[in-house]
Amino acid sequence: MYRGKKMFIALWEFFYGHFFRFWMKWLLRQMTGKCELQRIFDTYVGAQRTHRIENSLTYSKNKVLQKATLVVQSEVDRCVEDIMKEKNINPEKDASFKICMKACLLQISGYKQLYLDVESVRKKPYDSDNLQHEKLLIKLWNLLMPTKKLKARISKQWADIGFQGDDPKTDFRGMGILGLINLVYFSENYTSEAHQILSRSNHPKLGYSYAIVGINLTEMAYSLLKSEALKFHLYNFVPGIPTMEHFHQFYCYLVYEFDKFWFEEKPESIMYFNVYREKFHEKIKGLLLDCNVSLTLKI
Repeated sequence: MYRGKKMFIALWEFFYGHFFRFWMKWLLRQMTGKCELQRIFDTYVGAQRTHRIENSLTYSKNKVLQKATLVVQSEVDRCVEDIMKEKNINPEKDASFKICMKACLLQISGYKQLYLDVESVRKKPYDSDNLQHEKLLIKLWNLLMPTKKLKARISKQWADIGFQGDDPKTDFRGMGILGLINLVYFSENYTSEAHQILSRSNHPKLGYSYAIVGINLTEMAYSLLKSEALKFHLYNFVPGIPTMEHFHQFYCYLVYEFDKFWFEEKPESIMYFNVYREKFHEKIKGLLLDCNVSLTLKI
């Protein structure tokens, strides 16, 4: 269902962008006396507004407007001025245009920068010779197991919080230090919930490896960000520039919701993890198609 809906949207955007859009814009401008950008600001709010502005700029034949979607945050103000000049928008007649366009461009450029920031952290491998990495790993243990002392850095105790081997560094290979940062963020900011989920993960029949699943969910959050599936969520959730903090918050939502999903589904065995993981992934992608979506952790 998700793939079919996404394909329909892609086809519509293609035909609209290449065939219908020019004549529709011309007709509406004659009727309203306003350009497409102004009409969007008059009609839409939230993620719908930013998304439509982004599409309008992307499909524009005007080079200044096209380049606006690639603007960096430090050049947003100048870019807004250039757009107003190109579209002959009088700031005295339309005082809100400048404010609205700046807000949209900050969200658009902010999303691109957020992906670059997340990717940069993901590419950093866990380094056991890096004191900061080691401190972060020990912090995770202390947050999750406050009453139990870790006897050694290389220890079978790591299995108690869901790592696969005696040395957790091998489990971070896929997502690098990002996987550890997310685990610590959830454990530090939602300590009670982290303890609860860790306890549930030790269920004799429905249990799973807490840390490994957490790293897996980091990959899910990362892939959704990379595919731009998080745009509606972040454009609604963050009125300004999305940051790493907002990415971590989305990760926390995934951890909490996946645990609920897992126990509601009652898998026959952990051997079916990938099946249920993909089912959960499809559920989240479906939710993210709603232009009014805002997936926040509500406890």
